Parts: sequence; C-alpha cells; structure tokens
Amino acid sequence: MANKKTSRRINAVKNNFFALSLVWKMCPKLVIHMALSRALYYFGWLFYSAFFMRYVINALQEGETFGAIMIFIGITVAIFASMALYNSFILGYIKPTCDATINKKLYQKLFKKSRNVELECFENAEFYDKYTLAMKNADTRLIETVDMLFGLIFGFIASICAFVFMFQVDNLSVTFILLPIIGNFFFRVMNSRVDYQRNKDMAPHNRRIDYINRIMYLKDYAKEIRLTNIFRLLKRQYTDAITGVADVTKKFIFKSAFLHWFYVMFTFTFIFEGLLIYGAYRTLVSNTMSLPQLAVLTSMMVSTTWILIGFTDSVTASFKNGLFVDYLRTFLEYKEKIPEDYDGADPGTEIESIEFRGVGFAYKDIPVLKNLNMKFEGKKTYALVGHNGAGKSTIIKLLLRFYDPTQGEILLNGRNIKEYNLQKYRALFATAFQDNRMFSMSVADNVTLGEDVPESEREQIVTDALKLSGVYDKVMSLPDGINTTLTREFDDNGAVLSGGEFQKIVVSRAFARRCPIKVFDEPSSALDPIAEYKLFDNILKACQENTLLFISHRLSSVQNADHVFLLENGEVREEGTHRELMKKKGLYADMYQKQAENYLADKSKQKEGIWS
Repeated sequence: MANKKTSRRINAVKNNFFALSLVWKMCPKLVIHMALSRALYYFGWLFYSAFFMRYVINALQEGETFGAIMIFIGITVAIFASMALYNSFILGYIKPTCDATINKKLYQKLFKKSRNVELECFENAEFYDKYTLAMKNADTRLIETVDMLFGLIFGFIASICAFVFMFQVDNLSVTFILLPIIGNFFFRVMNSRVDYQRNKDMAPHNRRIDYINRIMYLKDYAKEIRLTNIFRLLKRQYTDAITGVADVTKKFIFKSAFLHWFYVMFTFTFIFEGLLIYGAYRTLVSNTMSLPQLAVLTSMMVSTTWILIGFTDSVTASFKNGLFVDYLRTFLEYKEKIPEDYDGADPGTEIESIEFRGVGFAYKDIPVLKNLNMKFEGKKTYALVGHNGAGKSTIIKLLLRFYDPTQGEILLNGRNIKEYNLQKYRALFATAFQDNRMFSMSVADNVTLGEDVPESEREQIVTDALKLSGVYDKVMSLPDGINTTLTREFDDNGAVLSGGEFQKIVVSRAFARRCPIKVFDEPSSALDPIAEYKLFDNILKACQENTLLFISHRLSSVQNADHVFLLENGEVREEGTHRELMKKKGLYADMYQKQAENYLADKSKQKEGIWS
C-alpha cells in the first residue's frame, strides 16, 4: 500500500512537470509570467512582515527622521503599486491572449489525436472515459495545473524563508509554525478524505437526481410523461434519492464538523492566540522581548499562516490535477495501432480483387469471425446476409481497416491492405452505414461531407445523389432546398426529417462520392418495401462500374447480386447466386421462404384493413 501511494505521488509530480513542458511548448510567455506572478505574491507577504514592519518599528524606536521613514514607505508603496499594475497586466492582457493561444493549440493536438486513433479506442469504455475526461475543459485545467505547480514551488521556498525569519526574531517562536502545519497537513487532509467518501456515497443518489432533472426537460420523454403515470414513479425515485443524500450527509456531519473544527483551531486560533500570549509574556512579564520584536513577530505569524495555507492548497491541487494530467498524457502519448496518418503504398484506383484469407477476429477475446475466406472481384455485386450478430458489419469494419484481423489477412489486388497508405486506401470506398449520424449542417454538406469537389459541379452531384436515393422531392420542399440546415441544434428553422428520409440522405453520401468501391450497410432498414425496391434498383443501376458490396437483412433485395455470402456465427455457411442458393434448399432458402411468407401475411392483413 505504501509503495502504491509513493508511486502515485511520483506520477503526480511527473504529470505536473509534463503539464509545465506542454504549456511551455505552446506559450512560453504565459509560463514565465505565471512564475513571476506567484513569486511576487509570496515575496509581498514576506517583504511586508519581515522587512517593512521591522524597518518602520525599528526606525521609530531609534528616532529615525520622519522624512527618511516616509521615503522608505513611499518606495514600498511604489513597489507594491508596480506589482499590482503588473498583476493587472497579466490578468487583463497576458492571460486572455495566452489562454486563447493554448486553447487553439491544445485542442488542435487533441482533435488531431482523436482523429488519428483507431475506432477501437472509442469502443473501449475505459479508454473513452479517459478521453472524455482529458477533453473536458482541458485548456483551463492545464493552465491551472501549471499555476498550482508554481504555487507549490514558490510556496515551499516562502515557507522556508518565513521559518528562517521567525527564527531570527525568536528561536522558540518557530515551534508555533507546527500548529498550522498540523492543521493543514493532518486535519485538513483527513477532512478531505471524509469529503471524498461522502461524495462517493452520494454519487449514486446524485446520478439519479441528475437523470430525472435531465429527462424532465428533454423532448424525447415529453410524450410518455404526459400520456402515462411515469411521472409518479419518477417523483418517487427523486424523493428516494433526495432522502439518500440527506442520510449520507447525516452519516458524515459530526465527523466532518469535528475535523473542520480542529483544522480551524490549529491553523488559526492556536497559533494566533498562542503566539500573542507567548509574546505578551516575553514583553510584559520576563522583559526578554522588545515591543518592536513583538510587532514583527505577530506580523510574521499572519504572513506565515497564509503562506502555509497557500502552499497546502497548491500541494492538494497539484496531486488532484496530476490525475487529470495523467488522463491527458495517456491520451496524447497513446501509440496508435492503426494510425490514420499511416503512410504506405498507393493502392491506385483499379480494383481487381479483394480477398479475405483465413480471417479471424475477436473483440475483447470474444470470437466474432472465424477462418473467413471470401473473394470479391472488381466491378461485381456482392451481398452479405445473415441474422443479427452473424458478423456482417464486422467484415465491413475490417475491410475499411477500422480494425485489423486477429488472424489471417485481407488482400487488395493481391497485396495486404496493411501495406497501403491508409487515407488513400479508404478513399477507394464510399460507405453508407446503418448506424448513421446526421450533422447540423446543410443537406448538401451532409451529402458531400467535405468532399473536395469543384463548386460548379457540387450542386449537380448533390442533386443526382438525392434523386437516386429517393429523397430529392422532399429536400426541395424544404425552405432552402439543398441548403436547408438539418436538425435544430443551431438553427431554429432547421429541418427535422423522418428516420427513412434521414437514411436516404445517408445513402446519398455513397452515391455522391466518386470511388471504385461502394458499400451499403442495411441501406433500407427504415424504408417500406416499395421504397426499398426502388432504392436497390437505383443502387444496381448507378453502381454498374463499381465493385458493389451491400448488407441486407431482407433477402428479396439480394436476388440480383452476382454473389451472395450467407454468414452465421462468424462463418460463411453458404455462398453462390440467389438461384444456386435456392436450389440448395439450405439455410438461405429457408430464410428466404420465411421472409416471403411473413411479407405475404403482412400484405394480406393490410388488405383486410387490420392495419391502418
């Protein structure tokens, strides 16, 4: 346990200095000014109590002229005024400009890294949690870390100086410094641990409260809240959570109050009252201390107390910030398995074949694909079919190199795809995914997705793609046509389309992109049978010169494919043309027959008027 604590402390120190080096690389000016600001802060405390008060009182005691004293006071005022002016300059000019610089450069690093790490990182809960913690207010927390590090360094130096100055005034008085040290480093730390445990015990209740607060104003829940009695259940859960928070508070209230009382007494009361009683006794009873010495000693007492408090705050914050920096450092120093900027051979644009040879893949040691052998020839149409969880979408992810096989290899034109420049390799593919996402941008931008096309051709490309996907008429009915913003994230007049209409726009992306391989992952899952038939007819016609690969759970849509692969439990169970597979009367034929029967049954019900 002791070794773990030591290791954590060492890592915290390393992380703080990592933060310092990172900020220095981005904006050295800010580092210099933060260091000077902290140094001057502690210098002010020491100068006032150790030099200013001592000089003034001694000058009065020794009969120094009024003019000489006023000159010294004037110089002191000028010094402190200059320090205040410098501090205002930092807060008003240096910090805002440097904060903007660091924000820009840091998030450029973070965004570049997040763009460069492989997809697996975003699907790994532990990594993703660290990533989100690293991204949240990263710039302000990084600057705060460096500021606290300088507070720790200069606070330590100032504490030693204060100790020495008090020793010079009275060697026994330094023992009183132990009181705020005990208060800050023992009782305050213990109280922080109690606060941590209390917050930890409150966390489940607070999560429930936050959840209910959140869903009460989200439109996704509005209908259920108004049409059902779910509000009664939510209210009961909310009341239970509030009661839970109150119970946890009661559990820790006496312990926390007790420790806080000792912290205040040791940090302030005992040293202030104790040192005053000690000085008064030396001055009035034993006559072993002069009045000027007493004045200097009490002044030093105040300065030393606040210096120690500032130092303690910096120590606590530095260890706390060390954990944040650890997340940031872990993310920035992560070595990508499939870096997006990987450079390799140019794959060209001619597709002769894509081949899976003995490909196996396991996700978190759970087998997904097993000994997969498949070959796709250029300019032909292939369909992947099978039940959910058969491994169809995983094949697409491997093909696009979101993941690499754990066994076997994937070849493009007879060469392992790992050898190709990743960006140029992926540029061969146009994809329309089932789990699509719409961006709060115009329809045109959502179709082209930043594709570099001549502005003169852009409108025609978008229009053709929308027509092929069957959503052109709907888009043109919107206020600004293809320039209409989708979603209302930033535009109250933005268009919110149905699930099927959104899916058609996603399919338009694959139509709009000029590349040799087109991939459609369940492109018709939100469409009715008629719209599905038209879509697949358009896909087959528009992609005659492409290598076409699509996944569909509706077997009626794969009849015209050149080759069909039926997958089950991560393996190819059957393959061939639609006719060949139907003649086998195996799994494919059985699935096709059942789907046909269900479709006919549904059609019959519609005719009978059972469905509206």
